[in-house]
Amino acid sequence: MQQEIEFEQAYLDLLYRRVEALRAEIAGHLDRARRADADGPTDLLDRDAQVARLEERANALDHAEHALCFGRLDRRESGATYIGRMGLRSADLETLLVDWRAPAAADFYTATARSGSDVVRRRHLRTRGRTVVGLNDELLDGSATDSADTFVGEAALMEALTAERTGRMHEIVSTLQAEQDEIIRSPAEGVLVVQGGPGTGKTAVALHRTAYLLYTHATITERGVLVLGPTGAFLEYIHDVLPSLGETHAVLATADSLVPGMQATRGEHAETAAVKALPVMAQVMAAAVRARQGGHDGSGVTFTYQGDDYRLTAAVIAQAVERAQHSGYPHNVARRTFRTELIDHIVELVLTREHQLYDSTDTGFEEELGRLDRALAKGEDHLPAKVEGGGTEVTGLAGEHEAPRVRRELMADATVTQVLENLWPHLNPANLLEELLSDRDRLARAATDLLQPSQLDALIRRPAEGWASGDIPLLDELAELVGEDDADRDAAAQARREAGIRYAQRVIAASGNTGAVSAEDLAERFTERDGRPLAERAAADRSWAYGHVIVDEAQELTAMQWRMVLRRVPSGSMTVVGDIHQTAAVAGTTSWEALADAHAHRKWRHTELTVSYRTLAPIMDAALPVLHALDATATTPVCARRDGERPWLRTAHGDLVGEVGAAVVSERDALGGGTFAVIAPPERLVEIAMAVEMAVPGASFGAEVDTTAPCVVLTPQQAKGLEFDGVLVVDPGTILAGRRGHSGLYVAMTRPTRRLGLLVDGDIPEVLRHLAPG
Repeated sequence: MQQEIEFEQAYLDLLYRRVEALRAEIAGHLDRARRADADGPTDLLDRDAQVARLEERANALDHAEHALCFGRLDRRESGATYIGRMGLRSADLETLLVDWRAPAAADFYTATARSGSDVVRRRHLRTRGRTVVGLNDELLDGSATDSADTFVGEAALMEALTAERTGRMHEIVSTLQAEQDEIIRSPAEGVLVVQGGPGTGKTAVALHRTAYLLYTHATITERGVLVLGPTGAFLEYIHDVLPSLGETHAVLATADSLVPGMQATRGEHAETAAVKALPVMAQVMAAAVRARQGGHDGSGVTFTYQGDDYRLTAAVIAQAVERAQHSGYPHNVARRTFRTELIDHIVELVLTREHQLYDSTDTGFEEELGRLDRALAKGEDHLPAKVEGGGTEVTGLAGEHEAPRVRRELMADATVTQVLENLWPHLNPANLLEELLSDRDRLARAATDLLQPSQLDALIRRPAEGWASGDIPLLDELAELVGEDDADRDAAAQARREAGIRYAQRVIAASGNTGAVSAEDLAERFTERDGRPLAERAAADRSWAYGHVIVDEAQELTAMQWRMVLRRVPSGSMTVVGDIHQTAAVAGTTSWEALADAHAHRKWRHTELTVSYRTLAPIMDAALPVLHALDATATTPVCARRDGERPWLRTAHGDLVGEVGAAVVSERDALGGGTFAVIAPPERLVEIAMAVEMAVPGASFGAEVDTTAPCVVLTPQQAKGLEFDGVLVVDPGTILAGRRGHSGLYVAMTRPTRRLGLLVDGDIPEVLRHLAPG
């Protein structure tokens, strides 16, 4: 064995020497690229793109320090293939290391003695830093017994599963199993739904699939991947995984952070959240926008322009509204069509009035000239003292060629522009929603035949109270309906370009180098560009179209949140992972089939993870009655780890809060190290957290909980997607009494990897009576 370790150490040393050589090479290229001159805008863009590529490659090499190479495949014909977190070639292009995402690496995760591959041995390398500390071999040539239940790299897998948690999730490229790898490498087209119970690796699969898709599909890399998680604590927990795999083109977000500039800062009653989550709220938002198009009462409008009264009839306004709505543009963009229609009509009214003025004046002059002719014919020796005009003051001929002048004057007239603004105002989503939710009459008009009076009552609130989680999808819906007219922004950008060209012309003239460079090229060189990384640009742009979207804990999304997420991936390329038996949200998803039916225009496919790698069999057995109370037909995950401590249950003797501190200290001592969490009902979180903090200084709880703290206190909702070495569930009876209580308790009981205890206040719930008192 020692000889084999020394052999692998020599090869690992070779790989790291190549990494160091590449680092030096790329550093040189970067230095030259950054200092290189650019002769024009095209060269400047090419240089910036080259720098970005080199920086990305340098970043990937920096992440090679941890587990650069973790596996080896020995094949019958082609010899050894080494597998690692990135691909490496020698200076003469010989393959030294195969990226785990490459097709050539697939056998590392799927090959068995009966799979038909030519792999005769799979070796797992265990490294610490740049040192090989151990290895595990699996013989696949038929010389060893191969059971269908055997895990790929079982020794390495069990070593990873039994290691203490750190409060942060790590990549698992070296221990992926066949069912996980199949999902990771499945086609990117359509929506892939992955159902999986606790500990089945749903999150790990989703993140590694992100890395795989970014490696495999250039079109996805160009647009980036959105990774959506349930809470901020969850995002912190998984934050290091993708960078460790060398991927930076991913945006991590929650549903509450998908609208830039809008934050959910307050809670709200469950009844209110349930109404806001209804699919019909999309229709209410659309009706609220339509109510601001063409005025409220359906009557005409009279206004004064240059001393004369004009009227826009209801029919004229309605026709302009219809044409604007049929343009297919959102409100603020269609506003141009509406204004153009009405301005055209007003121009006709003004021209008609001016024609009438001219005709009236002309008629007056003809009458006076007639009187003069008659006087001259009679030979009178005096003429009329003055000529009386039958019309008003002549302001000039009004013909069709006068239309541009009239249009300019109308557009500059404050009264006219205010009339147009009143009929079709520029809308801001936040202001519109604020007005809607604080005015019951306005809301009732928008929700006619859509919501019940009690639902309207649930929605109404006082102005300026801040946004709740359920408001974010409504704001996003309104932003989509309202849109943004870029005409003014484009005009301002053009004005800046023209100003830059004029300045460049003066610089060139002053320098005397009139033939060296054009004013346009010189101005373009100094035009400010958005040099932010793709992920940063995407996160700041509400309308960004991602190449792929990953939704973790997807069962927590409501119907309105699904609309918000789906519009961010027009291609329909998504991976949805979750467990419908863990749904805790008021109006979350409880059926993948119903979700697919609601969005039938998308292509959906479904698969399931069946092995629980995290959860010990004794812990899963303890949680099964809770699962079966939720769904008697639910699939029970197969536990990879059959041994472990049996969970305990204890009844508090009249002083639950007083006993929490002692229980936490006792459990942490029994654990001997690793992460620990107390999971409690939300209504008792503060008092329990205070007791825990007294027992364990530095314990963390609240909206921005630190999962790396010595002990964390969470609600079942906050604990979603997280894992800890030990968990104490406090007052499970109150958790069960809450909305979706069985789901909440099932989540709480399946978070630990080593120890689970339950501290009951009062009677033991029926679903927990099978547990022995501890």
